[in-house]
Amino acid sequence: MSAAASRTIPDTVAAVRRAFDAGVTKPLAWRLAQLQALRQLLIECAADFEAALQEDLGKNPTESQIAELGFVVGEIDHMTRHLRRWLRPRRVTVPGALLPARASTILEPLGAVLVIAPWNYPVQLLLAPLVGALAAGNAVVLKPSELAPATSAAMARLLPQYLDPRAVAVVEGGVPETTELLAHRWDHIFYTGNGRVGRIVAAAAAEHLTPVTLELGGKSPVYVDESADLAATARRLAWGKFMNAGQTCVAPDYVLAERAVASRLATALGDALRELYGSDPAQSADYGRIVDDRHHSRLTSLLGSGTIAVGGGHDAQTRYLAPTVLLDVPRDSPVMEEEIFGPILPIVVVDGLDDAIAVIRSGDKPLALYVFSERASVRRRILTETSSGAVGFGIPAAHLAVAGLPFGGVGDSGHGAYHGERSLRTFSHEKAVLRKPLAPDTMRLVYPPYTEAKDSFARGLLRRLG
Repeated sequence: MSAAASRTIPDTVAAVRRAFDAGVTKPLAWRLAQLQALRQLLIECAADFEAALQEDLGKNPTESQIAELGFVVGEIDHMTRHLRRWLRPRRVTVPGALLPARASTILEPLGAVLVIAPWNYPVQLLLAPLVGALAAGNAVVLKPSELAPATSAAMARLLPQYLDPRAVAVVEGGVPETTELLAHRWDHIFYTGNGRVGRIVAAAAAEHLTPVTLELGGKSPVYVDESADLAATARRLAWGKFMNAGQTCVAPDYVLAERAVASRLATALGDALRELYGSDPAQSADYGRIVDDRHHSRLTSLLGSGTIAVGGGHDAQTRYLAPTVLLDVPRDSPVMEEEIFGPILPIVVVDGLDDAIAVIRSGDKPLALYVFSERASVRRRILTETSSGAVGFGIPAAHLAVAGLPFGGVGDSGHGAYHGERSLRTFSHEKAVLRKPLAPDTMRLVYPPYTEAKDSFARGLLRRLG
């Protein structure tokens, strides 16, 4: 474990809270300066982060720019462009009985915030929440994932050089350090990861009645019917599923399709994968690796859940697992029991749209749901008859790149949302403010003692409001 200025965890937590209590983080000028400094870090130290991501996950530098560094820069630019306007008080209509008066809401920072990030996008999923926390005027402790050690070390080394160390700190480490952090009182905890740990985070937060944002995952389904252009569909699916070697929370997890569509789609996916990664993805500089031996072993054990139509090759030494498509996958097979989080795409045969909707509804509510159909009736039914964190028609995963869309899950796939203005509001308290002058004192109409006239006024008011 390391922390800012080699402090212990209790010292780190106390230091950032002191900074918040002293008002360091509240001025708009400070918030904007921190956001610009974070942007500068991502540009000036891009090579450091690209190298770390290559070491941890085998990410191509271009993919790191698109999905990690550039993504966060885009969030910063969007936030700084709109922050002043989003922070303005919002007027609220006052009932006639309270006039003269003015009502509004204002956003105030929550205080000391803990951000716990996962390993699969260790730059984006640590720093994108930080953008919202800083914009809202909070002090922040960041906990990067120990499963991406090179990126974690880069964060611990570089962030204090750019951001205000009084109010932003990095704590490295594994389960013991995370457990110790969770034992402290926070004003908000933002966790991205799996549901099992999400429950631990929520339970720890409940000890202090701390609000939490849980960005989890789950099995994000895809429905494809015969009206879709299967070649174009396959290219989109191959991109969304196999970037970062399938280790993406919003990656398509499994495909639902009728039998004739399923076999043709598997063939089209094979063609698309050759376009993206060549005939041997193991030799492609654009294809990543599984994060560690445990995950590699777990994923290879799932290959027997169906007939391998595409891929299937793997190498434990290099943690390589080929982009793989499975056909003839039973609904109760191991690959269908939990989020895959790797480069295996099962295609499950369904008997039409009704059956597909039933399959989707039988499981936990997914983080995302994707539909490839040219039929408006199909799109409408899936949109209205299923529940998910997001829906993508004709494209997977890309909704994250729309800053105006909230990103988050529902039910077991998460609680709360962020990105764009939603990030600012996630890390803020919306305070209600009512201003009423002491004169004229119209409240005399509701003060005791109650008279016949006051009773008549009150009943008349209720009739008008009704």
